[in-house]
Amino acid sequence: MAKKILYRPSFWVIATFTIAAVLWLMASNGMAEVPRLVRQVSRWVFLGFAIWYAFERKSLTGWILVALLLGIELGKDFPTISLELKRLSDIFLRLIKTIVAPLLFATLVVGIAGHGNIKSVGRMGLKAIIYFELVTTLALAVGLAAINISGAGKGAVVEVQAAQEQKADKYLTAKKDHDFITEIFPENIAKSVAEGQVLQVVVFSILFGIGLSLTKGKHKEVMLGFCESLSEVMFKFTNVVMYLAPLAVAGAMASTVASMGTGMLQNLAMLVITLYVALIVFVLLVLVPIGFLVKLDFKKFIHQVTEPVSIAFATATSEAALPKAMQNMEKYGIPRKVVSFVIPTGYSFNLDGTTLYLSLASVFVAQVCGVDLTIPQQIEMCLILMLTSKGVAGVRGASFVILVTTLDDLGLRMGLHIDSHKAFAILGIDALMDMARTSVNVLGNCLATVVVDKWEGREELP
Repeated sequence: MAKKILYRPSFWVIATFTIAAVLWLMASNGMAEVPRLVRQVSRWVFLGFAIWYAFERKSLTGWILVALLLGIELGKDFPTISLELKRLSDIFLRLIKTIVAPLLFATLVVGIAGHGNIKSVGRMGLKAIIYFELVTTLALAVGLAAINISGAGKGAVVEVQAAQEQKADKYLTAKKDHDFITEIFPENIAKSVAEGQVLQVVVFSILFGIGLSLTKGKHKEVMLGFCESLSEVMFKFTNVVMYLAPLAVAGAMASTVASMGTGMLQNLAMLVITLYVALIVFVLLVLVPIGFLVKLDFKKFIHQVTEPVSIAFATATSEAALPKAMQNMEKYGIPRKVVSFVIPTGYSFNLDGTTLYLSLASVFVAQVCGVDLTIPQQIEMCLILMLTSKGVAGVRGASFVILVTTLDDLGLRMGLHIDSHKAFAILGIDALMDMARTSVNVLGNCLATVVVDKWEGREELP
């Protein structure tokens, strides 16, 4: 029995992790002097056994989780090389972007025209929007409660560096004339695809699907057959591209760790901790109870969302996780017509993590400026954020732009001395926060497919 245990990679993973953790605790608490090289070697031995474990399991989820750990270690030990590894993540994201538009188009068109029930689309859309608004409102409330309890901005010393100034100016210049209502509708579908405007692709696909459902005869059959074939091919394409996911995850984590300065993190550590705790509380107090209400099979659900959430966390991009999230929710048992409608629209209307972050960060900046927002002022701010936070998916730096414009608006209308320039400093640690809020965005959208499907009247999932 003992020999069998010794040949199991899981045993060695646990054993070497324990050794590495003990050595780190001894060194960090001053219990004993442990040479840096010894700690470094212990971590690499642990990673070696973790790779062996992932190889034995032959699971994409396992490889992604090992890649996360490997990327962190590479970023710490080899920062110069790690900065170059971002190319792996960029290549993966480019390939994912080639999947998103044709996949959404094909699945939405088949879902609408294939069933020939336009009313069901409108009904499902209304239910989805109601659910999205309810949950994002709760996310805003959790964010407000968290920052008011922690008071992370009170007494914080925030200095804006030149790198943050340049990055902020780039975002603000790019989105100076953001008009969410107008930008829902595509003016050129090729342009929408090229710019990664997910919501515009969804609107075009819905209208195309409705038009196809009104078409009769061979024209409808030919186009419907094409879309069905296209959707199947794109899902297979997704499977091929996902083999690169572990490399992309390792590259993204390595470059993030290597490029993040520790000084900025120390100054804003309380903000990061507050955000992570608030997101965990939101998941436990909002998403988990919703799961119980819809009789969610938690074990099966967690198994299906682990991959897309891990990809979202490592790449800090919801778009990277979209094809896998859609595919895995179908495996969970949600019909394709529900998945293809709810997840893409959720990317614009159900950004739970992002809305929570916006309410939290807005009050944080006010606290840094020495302004104590009253409860009515914070509620008014949340009402503004409920409208302005929609449609930020696929727009680089949009959450930062919304944060700055909301603070400027509050300062002007309420006569408050809030310097939105202080928000520029947050960009120094934005990657670390973006990983967490993007993961919650993906998790929330996967859960939304189950909620809408249940609401549509299916009593049990297969």
